[in-house]
Amino acid sequence: MSNFINNFFPIAVNFIQSVLQSFLPLWIADIIRIIISISFFFVVGTIVVMSLVYLERRIIAFMQDRLGPNRVGPQGLFQPVADVIKLFAKEDIVPTNADPIVFKLSTIVMVVSALLVYTVIPFGPNMIISDLNIGILFAVAIASLTAIGMLMAGWGSNNKYALLGAMRAAAQVISYEIPLVFSIIGVAMITGSLSTVSIVHGQAAWSGWRWNIILQPIGFVVYFISATAELNRTPFDLMEAESEIVAGYHIEYSGVRFALFFLAEYLNAFAVAALGATLFFGGWLGPFLPPYLWFLIKTYLLFFIFYWMRGTLPRVRIDQLMGLAWKYLLPAALANVVITGVGIWVYQALIA
Repeated sequence: MSNFINNFFPIAVNFIQSVLQSFLPLWIADIIRIIISISFFFVVGTIVVMSLVYLERRIIAFMQDRLGPNRVGPQGLFQPVADVIKLFAKEDIVPTNADPIVFKLSTIVMVVSALLVYTVIPFGPNMIISDLNIGILFAVAIASLTAIGMLMAGWGSNNKYALLGAMRAAAQVISYEIPLVFSIIGVAMITGSLSTVSIVHGQAAWSGWRWNIILQPIGFVVYFISATAELNRTPFDLMEAESEIVAGYHIEYSGVRFALFFLAEYLNAFAVAALGATLFFGGWLGPFLPPYLWFLIKTYLLFFIFYWMRGTLPRVRIDQLMGLAWKYLLPAALANVVITGVGIWVYQALIA
């Protein structure tokens, strides 16, 4: 079964590309292939998001000594399905004084940018849409486009609370993007490549057990904290602080459009966990189980930390939020780059 899945993915992708290339130019065929692949991930991603929402409710309820969803289906298993039906049944309202084009395009920017990150995430051997030699750089650059979607939503809504939430979002995302990028540099220096596949293969050295978390503990801590802030997850959920700005940049959205914001948020969070597993925990590497199962296990375990933080930590203040990025995480990330460079120099000197 494992070999079938590992081989089916590249065969299917190559078959689609060969058919398209028979009557289209190469660059157009590549674009269409990526669009088809992303559409597939949209369907799968929706199912994954439903599972993440269900697990979040159940796990946090357990942590806080509550029951959680337990009525719709066995153990509340169909509650996410009921939520999706409810959101699709709600009326789609566009405010009278809103900018309709910007208001509607913002959801597309959010979802598309979230899905594009998955083009460079390897779920197993040969299970990747496009193995770019700048894969990590591509993922970070595309993920940062969510700030544009948030600004579009805040500005297009013509609502002061939405605009305030959007401005907070821009400041927060830009601030934490810098230490996040520097936290990844150490991994790139050790591997000698920005390709996600090469990074996984690089962790297969030392008898198959040399995850980058061993060599980059500071980098992982900075990466995870910075990514949590970028994702607007607790305790950094200031861009939609309910008690202050009434849900933030998407306050005017309802129905399907709100569902798309919700989908994009969880797709981004899952992508961050998947990249974390790829960069620091060996990606699909592991004994006995199929590679893609190892990848999913590591990704869901990293996502569990998001649940843990939401269930236990209070929201920080805006000054604490910005101070953490510039006073602590950025210096720590820069120090990690220096330490990694010195370590590589010493290692090369010893083996020379």
